[in-house]
Amino acid sequence: MAFLTPLFLVGLLAAAIPVAIHLIRKEKPPKMVFSTLRFIKNTSRKLVLFQQIQQWLLLLLRSAVIALIVMAFARPLFDSNIANLVDAEPESAVVLIDSSMSMRYGERFAQAREAAQQVVADLSAGDEVAVIAFDNAGSSVRELSADLDGARSFIASLEQPGFATTRYMPALRLANDMLESSSNQKRRIYLISDYQATGMGNDDSGWMLSPGVLLNTIDVGEGGTRNLLLTDVRSPDQLIENRDEYEILARTRSSGSVHLDQADVRLVLDGQESNRVPVDLSEASEAVVRLPAVFDSAGTHRGEIRVGGDEFATDNSYFFTVDVMAKIRVLVVNGEPSPNWYEDEAHWFDLAVDGAQSPFILSTATEQELTATLLAQQDVVVLLNAGSALSPSQSRALNEYVNEGGSLLLAPGDRVNAAQFNQMLGALSPVELRDSIRFAGGDYLLIADMDRRHPILLPLGAEWGVRFEGYWAAQPVADATVLMQFDNGSPALTERAVGSGNVLLFASSLDTEWNNLPLQGLFLPFVHESLRYLARAGSKERAYRVGSTIDLSAVLGEETILRVTGPDGRALTLASGGRGLIPDMPGFYSVETDAGVQYFAVNADPEESSLEKMAPSTLQDSVSNPDTQPEQSVQVRTEQLMVEREGPQRMWWWILLLVVLMLLAETRIANTTYR
Repeated sequence: MAFLTPLFLVGLLAAAIPVAIHLIRKEKPPKMVFSTLRFIKNTSRKLVLFQQIQQWLLLLLRSAVIALIVMAFARPLFDSNIANLVDAEPESAVVLIDSSMSMRYGERFAQAREAAQQVVADLSAGDEVAVIAFDNAGSSVRELSADLDGARSFIASLEQPGFATTRYMPALRLANDMLESSSNQKRRIYLISDYQATGMGNDDSGWMLSPGVLLNTIDVGEGGTRNLLLTDVRSPDQLIENRDEYEILARTRSSGSVHLDQADVRLVLDGQESNRVPVDLSEASEAVVRLPAVFDSAGTHRGEIRVGGDEFATDNSYFFTVDVMAKIRVLVVNGEPSPNWYEDEAHWFDLAVDGAQSPFILSTATEQELTATLLAQQDVVVLLNAGSALSPSQSRALNEYVNEGGSLLLAPGDRVNAAQFNQMLGALSPVELRDSIRFAGGDYLLIADMDRRHPILLPLGAEWGVRFEGYWAAQPVADATVLMQFDNGSPALTERAVGSGNVLLFASSLDTEWNNLPLQGLFLPFVHESLRYLARAGSKERAYRVGSTIDLSAVLGEETILRVTGPDGRALTLASGGRGLIPDMPGFYSVETDAGVQYFAVNADPEESSLEKMAPSTLQDSVSNPDTQPEQSVQVRTEQLMVEREGPQRMWWWILLLVVLMLLAETRIANTTYR
């Protein structure tokens, strides 16, 4: 039995009032002196006993009337399983467990698993639950099932978090889709996370949970964090072989909620520590560290910068590679050689490229000396005021050279015939030459526009004060890219990829005959950057990100891949037809080919090292559907169900009717007892 208004039961104490009155008013029979008792009629013992029974029955009736009146006001309900009926409403739940890199901090993931196990333990038989371990995409999913023991086993078997970033929205969308397919009315998502602020990403779609789906947040990221982060590392990605000392810059910062005053930064090259610098952060939250490094041999060098002194070792290393190339072999085909330096087409170019400390090995030839054998020995071929006098066999040799990965720099001058140039080099040239134009009377062109982000032009700056008194008017071909333009709109520097090679065309001369570029300070870096770019086309990046796809075809060409090994020594399977590598952890990945071993450096996204938190309510408010009714407590739902169940019973009516009957009986008994 249950009562809708149980406070009225306190009135049961009033049932003792008749008993109290009976005891208080109970009097001893008085003694009276009579002269004789012979005129008093004797009363039988049966009559006295009967009157006592009547009095006790009357007392019981009066107490019962009071008790029944109290019971009527308490509104009894004969249903002992109300609470069970509330709990019996089946629930569909999805448990989301954050398994991003930030969950590797301290014991966060262990706490998350414990919280998930507790959620499953609080469910009842008949409920169904799904479990999703997520980072920036659902990484491990167990579908909705009423097998609660299976869910517990799945949670216990979850591996440590990976190195991916946090993204809440994809996981919430997946959980919401699961619950939409559920037939249960009670649907809930339990999100267990450290609630990293960056986990919201840039999602501004306004997406919300479906009506009726509730979100419960469980925060396992409480407490202060102590973390040192490498926010930026500047290292060369590719060098030409020499013994100069380079400087690697590393910016470290105290990014936790508890500031750290000291850090220790080390540079490790090819597995050997080469430099170590203590860093004082007492006056500022970040500092730039300069680490000298020497790369004195050709090949790929593996570099690692380590920072120590915090409580989150997962993000304490930054990995990079430096490819040290042998000196670039450059062949200059001089279309206008002369014993007089001021008339020689290649004079200024040779001054910029040749020298004892130069990263280039320079050789020269005339158009007639150009052969396929000579081409095969070069990294870059430069045609200065040449190309129109090539023979068909030389033209075919150049085509084969470029298509197989060679690079070509064209700088046509006044000796070039446009029709013959287009015929011999049309399959390679980024432009079709039209007319050579030479200004008179002091007129000239300037560089008006350029692609400042291109590797050649990025280091040179935007100020080009070069005066061009002569140039080639040209029309770019369909697959060419214009990198620089004259102020009349004509292309000045154009690029074209041909087969596995690359071709650049400069629409003026590289001597002082048509312009004053060789007299400018940017001439040498322009020539060097152009040759470096042409020699390294298709080179790999110095560092990749976890989760990105490394296109090995673009880096290795047609080399046969024999084996790919991860940082932990695991043999990996490639994606994208056996030429795509998707790294899942930081470190060095080695790719063994028939031409040797290549190393690829991979780092975690620095975003995940920012341990700044957000309030769980921020996420909850952003995705909760306003059409979802607030969840009522078990007590409130129990009370509502009791009112609904009590309606058809109306037990208090019958109790009051019984009270009326008992009052009539009490009146009858009272009259006969005291008459």
